Amino acid sequence: MAPFSGPAGLWGPSCQTSALLAAREVNESGGLLGRELELTFIDAGRDPEIVTDETLDLVEGGAEAVIGMHISAVRQALVRALRGRVPYVYTPVYEGGEKAPGVFMVGETPALQLRPSIAWLVGRHGARRWYLMGNDYVWPRVSHRAARRYVAADGGEVVGESYVPFGCEDYDACLDCIRKAHPDAILVSMVGSDCVTFNRAFADAGLDRHILRLSAASEENTLLGIGAENAANFFFAAGYLSGLQTDDNLAFLDRYHGAFGREAPVPNTIGQSCYEGVRFYAELGRRAQALDIETLGRASQDLSYVGARGRSHMMARHLHTDIYLAQADGLDFRVVQHFPA
Repeated sequence: MAPFSGPAGLWGPSCQTSALLAAREVNESGGLLGRELELTFIDAGRDPEIVTDETLDLVEGGAEAVIGMHISAVRQALVRALRGRVPYVYTPVYEGGEKAPGVFMVGETPALQLRPSIAWLVGRHGARRWYLMGNDYVWPRVSHRAARRYVAADGGEVVGESYVPFGCEDYDACLDCIRKAHPDAILVSMVGSDCVTFNRAFADAGLDRHILRLSAASEENTLLGIGAENAANFFFAAGYLSGLQTDDNLAFLDRYHGAFGREAPVPNTIGQSCYEGVRFYAELGRRAQALDIETLGRASQDLSYVGARGRSHMMARHLHTDIYLAQADGLDFRVVQHFPA
């Protein structure tokens, strides 16, 4: 499941190529329990009800697992509909707290991603006054509740908060609120093209010169959309960046470009999460030597494997990995701090 429409559609092509690469590698190494993986893609950028209905049709038609990169509203609808019928691997950054049976989380959570990044920006840049900006749905709202705790723990305060619907085209009221609040930093929790349009508007208003921005769901494609001229003081925290100079990532990039060419969608943390999702499912199945939810759940605890991010390990059905805080430098991200898992 990957978004090929809507604000998150920006990430769809890289999600697809990353998942295909993972499936190819699994199959070339003997498949999963003696069988080849076969991927069917559906557009997860649509209304949660439509996505859920189509997913259930595929499960009833024989699909044995769901691997999803989509917003949390779709995840919540799917969890209710699937009710543990098949394993469900959810790949992107999310707000934390998912405990439904048969659901395995590959992405970053606020505790891993935001807590150390906020502390670093407070300590290094004196960013004590924070404004919270997000799309109006579960991931930003729940993540921002956590961010409030982290800011307070570091001696700072949240001075304002705004939410906008998907596809918002007019940010003037939000920007006016930000000006009046005089924050040192703003946490931007927005999806895909909405993150692009907001950050362009933010820079056009001249706020980028003296207010730091921290994003938990940007990546290289989003930065290309924002533009170098609009990315001053823009920070991004994630478990993966395409520019990581690690042996594991360099090997991944060689395989990725070898499979799809140099003109392939730019590798990024959101797309690459689909690679991790497929790889994780295969590693989990091999360890469990079964594909039923109960056996997979038992086998997931303390599972460790090496992917493009490096070594990751699972605790309580959440994958833990190193986090990197990067700053926009032109149209690239430059890592400024590494937070080991």
